[in-house]
Amino acid sequence: MKALYKPGPRAGLEFTERPEPQAGPADVKIRVHATGICGTDLHIESWDASAQSMITAPLVPGHEFYGEVVEVGEDVQVVRVGDRVSGEGHIVCGMCRNCRAGRRQMCINVVSVGVQRDGAFAEYVVIPEANVWVHHDPSVTPELGAIFDPFGNAVHTALSFPVVGEDVLITGAGPIGLMAISVARHAGARKIAITDVSPRRLELARQMGADLAIDVSTMSVREAQRELGMLEGFDVGFEMSGRPAALAGMIENMNHGGRIALLGLPSEAAELDWTKVVTHMLTLKGIYGREMFETWYAMSAMLSSNPVLRKNVAAVVTDVLPAERWEEGFAVARSGSGGKVVLDWQGV
Repeated sequence: MKALYKPGPRAGLEFTERPEPQAGPADVKIRVHATGICGTDLHIESWDASAQSMITAPLVPGHEFYGEVVEVGEDVQVVRVGDRVSGEGHIVCGMCRNCRAGRRQMCINVVSVGVQRDGAFAEYVVIPEANVWVHHDPSVTPELGAIFDPFGNAVHTALSFPVVGEDVLITGAGPIGLMAISVARHAGARKIAITDVSPRRLELARQMGADLAIDVSTMSVREAQRELGMLEGFDVGFEMSGRPAALAGMIENMNHGGRIALLGLPSEAAELDWTKVVTHMLTLKGIYGREMFETWYAMSAMLSSNPVLRKNVAAVVTDVLPAERWEEGFAVARSGSGGKVVLDWQGV
């Protein structure tokens, strides 16, 4: 099969032939139709310090995907050949304290598809049946199905705290931040503001329904509050950028008792005003991946019941390229100027 392959501990990927993965008794083999390019994939391609700490090459990366089931193992109970599916990329041990208590997203022995085991940048990928999410809604296109993983990150973050009637600040208008706008609106937020410096991403945020898209190079968050008619600080924050300055600015502009969900991974140490965190009684909560599988049920339910949300989430995909043009796709994703980049594997 054709695959994007990292042959060794160095920068770059190769579009080459690899053996097809074989399904074990409890596994499902999937013909990949579309894959999303994630920030993790960019780290793996460039072989930076983050990638070196995560993976051991050789490896087929890729963990955001949509495809069709072509084979199931003899112990598979529910998933069937022909099902259209996405996959939960965190494969858990099932035996640690968190797993046995039903908190699988907190498994201490988690293995990630496309990070610690071969992933979906290929014609075929194999994952356990327990990690397969079957799409029953025909409105889920391959492109939309390919971004269920990052959409899940947005949903997990946006639903971490109640937002009904609350003023929400999102820092970072990347694909996940953009999707979080629609989720927060669906969940009942009052005012939603989002920050970035990319004109294209800020325009996408306006199209998603943000009340104010803030170019922080020209407007402060404090000024944005006055423009929105806010008398106090933001009630809930979603930190999506991974930039220490963004988190510091969010903390500075939260109301007393405000709650912050942090998804962005910083590439450098962050200095925080802990005095403000304590005296303003702020809550900071780290978010990693999705709740298994409560987030997945919420995603499917929202997309099926809210056509506007479905349209907005689908619109986050701004570039679809054939898999053979992966280098172009990685360059677009790395530029940070648009939305989600998806690779099409159906023509391979």
